[in-house]
Amino acid sequence: MKISFHGAAQTVTGSKHLIETKKGFKVLLDCGMFQGKGIDTDPLNRHFGFNPAQIDMVLLSHAHIDHSGLLPRLCAEGFEGKIYATQGTLDLCKLMLYDSAHIQQADISRLNKRRADKGMSAIEPLYDEKDVQKCLTLFETVEYNIATPLSDELQFQFTDTGHILGSAAISLFVKENNKSFTITYTADIGRPGDKILPSPKTFPPSEYIICESTYGDRLHDKRSDAEQKLLQVVNETCIVKKGRLIIPAFSVDRTQEVLYALDRLHEKKMLPPINVFVDSPLSVRSTEVMQNNAHYFNEEIQQYMKDTDGKPFMFSNVFYITDASDSKKLNDLKEPCIILSASGMAEAGRVKHHIKYAIEDARNTILLAGYCTPESLGGRLRNGASNVRIHGDEYKVNALVERMDSYSAHADYAEMIAYLKTQEIENIKSIFLVHGELDVMRYFKSELIKNGFKCPIHLPEAHQSVELH
Repeated sequence: MKISFHGAAQTVTGSKHLIETKKGFKVLLDCGMFQGKGIDTDPLNRHFGFNPAQIDMVLLSHAHIDHSGLLPRLCAEGFEGKIYATQGTLDLCKLMLYDSAHIQQADISRLNKRRADKGMSAIEPLYDEKDVQKCLTLFETVEYNIATPLSDELQFQFTDTGHILGSAAISLFVKENNKSFTITYTADIGRPGDKILPSPKTFPPSEYIICESTYGDRLHDKRSDAEQKLLQVVNETCIVKKGRLIIPAFSVDRTQEVLYALDRLHEKKMLPPINVFVDSPLSVRSTEVMQNNAHYFNEEIQQYMKDTDGKPFMFSNVFYITDASDSKKLNDLKEPCIILSASGMAEAGRVKHHIKYAIEDARNTILLAGYCTPESLGGRLRNGASNVRIHGDEYKVNALVERMDSYSAHADYAEMIAYLKTQEIENIKSIFLVHGELDVMRYFKSELIKNGFKCPIHLPEAHQSVELH
């Protein structure tokens, strides 16, 4: 058995981990897009490090683009096998992959104009809507906790990780050379006590674990403080300074979690009478998908829905924007308001325009409510940049930049360690840390060792292969 790490290796985004059996059966765990890598992003996404036509199956952990976003390109380059996912993941992929194709087309169009000015040839997007359409026909849905055969050597099972709707850890049950063992890929681990989704569930006993490490060096703010902190930022920005609050938010989960907090504040009559705009077609459709899959929500929000109007993402002064012309009009508003817009890293989509119009005005606030790669616009703002470049122009950062890690959908290092400790840790033979920056992974490794994990802990490099014995 061999594992090759073709993405999210000593970096965040681009998750792609290839499992190959002795008989040559090849299973790809996720097929994610690299994001927020500046000029290196496009080349990274054009070269897999393996032949897509030789992949037999894909097991998809969840719909976030850094885990699913290169599936259409995989298909365009010859992959014809099945893509296994939960129903929730498929429902979201139907939205997110088309949205990704649309964003690429717009970004490539702008890039090609600049290339033409420099006398350079045009480049093609990674994929188009036809590739997405073909890709979606290959999906087959599987529910949580059901062992499903892939070959005479392999079975797999999804276990709910509570990260986003439909997210799953993937356990592979291997029979090879008269030996049986289990490999689990945690993918992105959600947080216990999430306001919308259930806490992560225990995965099957595993000898080998491929574990994410996004927040492997930090502890999140307490969730109990999040609602009050959000209200404080709203009041200081929109009431005291008469400014606008821009919240770059991932369309899935983060947008709904912020909306749920605002809904609760509105229900308690604590939210000031200002308009809230959800400005992203994907966020609007994703919110509909979430509402339609409320049976996957945790007991707390389901009870809240019974006690109120049943719509935790809708209140009297929230407005959902899909039309581009209506989006542009938001930048002409004079009155204070809240704008939630994608993407969460502020690296693409409408939120870049809203930041551009807000960033030089000290009355305004940009609230970063989730992970941003260091190279992304959100990451540069998070790290205190005094000037940033947006759409080719330089802007001075006069707006206040705030951060709220309590809204993260990723577990912090203490939560990840607690998740891994549901295993019999003395039976774990190896842990492979992925989906984290190198210095963060090193810190997380040291914390694992402090907490009794005595097995080898690896930090694989890009395209590195490891044999399991």
